[in-house]
Amino acid sequence: MVRTRFAPSPTGYLHIGGARTALFSWAFARRHGGKFVLRIEDTDLERSTAQSTQAILDGMAWLGLDYDEGPFYQMQRLERYHEVAEQLLRSGDAYYCYCTKEELDAMREQQRAAGLKPRYDGRWRDFKETPPPGVKPVVRLKNPQEGVVAFNDLVKGEIAVANTELDDLVLLRGDGVPTYNFGVVIDDLDMNITHVIRGDDHVNNTPRQINILKALGAPLPQYAHVPMILGADGERLSKRHGAVSVMQYREDGYLPEALINYLARLGWSHGDEEIFSREQLVEWFDLSAINRSPAKFNPEKLQWLNQQYLKNADDGRLAALARPFLEADGCDPAAAPGLPDLTSVTNLLKERVNTVAELADAAVYFYRSLDPSPELKAQHFTAEAKGAIFDLRQQLAEVEWESHAIHEAIKNCAKEHGIKLPKVAMPLRVMITGETQTPSINAVLELLGREETLKRMDQQLENFPNGAE
Repeated sequence: MVRTRFAPSPTGYLHIGGARTALFSWAFARRHGGKFVLRIEDTDLERSTAQSTQAILDGMAWLGLDYDEGPFYQMQRLERYHEVAEQLLRSGDAYYCYCTKEELDAMREQQRAAGLKPRYDGRWRDFKETPPPGVKPVVRLKNPQEGVVAFNDLVKGEIAVANTELDDLVLLRGDGVPTYNFGVVIDDLDMNITHVIRGDDHVNNTPRQINILKALGAPLPQYAHVPMILGADGERLSKRHGAVSVMQYREDGYLPEALINYLARLGWSHGDEEIFSREQLVEWFDLSAINRSPAKFNPEKLQWLNQQYLKNADDGRLAALARPFLEADGCDPAAAPGLPDLTSVTNLLKERVNTVAELADAAVYFYRSLDPSPELKAQHFTAEAKGAIFDLRQQLAEVEWESHAIHEAIKNCAKEHGIKLPKVAMPLRVMITGETQTPSINAVLELLGREETLKRMDQQLENFPNGAE
């Protein structure tokens, strides 16, 4: 059975790169009817926090990346790492190293001065004498000194590294905490992980990890290293490119299914398909379709994709998502008797916005009268339009309250006063909404209701200049 895992370090939020790795691992497991395991690699004691762990769990829950097993925590498995280290010590595949930090620093400095690559020189590799007192040793792997480590990466193809390029890496630190390379190997082994799907910043770790597994006589998983995500400018992805927490996208009004769709297309494709469901992703996903070159993060493309999902989303669901944004802006649609239901407002507005946050911004004028700016008043509350607007006020008090009849009333007033339709419709829009960009004003008025419409018109009529009726 296929078994994949996502193994983040809780040293920060779940960012775009990590979320894509989790998505690919999740999709591959689901595609093959396998299991997806969540593991928290919390051995970086200085930087790991419970807050970051929760942020990762929250991000995965929001994206709908459900895991079958876990979360497992490395710091709860220390006994197991010690047990395996002892096994390697007994078999002669590992040894104690008593180098102090100062000795290691001096060793690397001498190597740099000689033009050599800084690396551990193996000075304790074959030590048989009495160890120095008062030094807490680390445990190092006795890496093979000849031959080649070769593996077939399911994304990058054949990779081979000479063992002479690898030094004797630390397995257990002096405080008994495993290093990344040791912990991850034992975890993957114990959890029967068949496919290790991760970022290609781990490619250089893989030969070292394979040597640990070989020393244990353990089966090797298959590896797939996914190219990194770059900003649109080709630089490493950072906050300025949008590499923020995935939960920030929720706070900015993106839909999780849109972000999932976008992340899937970052470095993977199925023909020319741009928009597809989670179910289609699972059906189509294959590691061989992952590009070998880095993907570029494009915020505009993500925004466009989110807009497509908004257009087709359920109105009630979007209304529920928009409500907290409105409440944060001082509007409470639930406490607005006589004003339109937010679900109906959502239906009217959703095709005009890119995010739920924009949807809420666009809905504000339905629940709070917005006084137009002096500039808008000066531009649209003109003597030319005044007569038509006053007449329209009277007609709207009597007309049947539905969109077509409201439109006919606006059109008739413009015709009777010999001015073009926009010369009436735009001042009316500004009076009612305080804005110039809205859906058709007759649709807005229909939703807003006769009483609120007339009230807002009356509040603004005095702002029209004298001199024309």
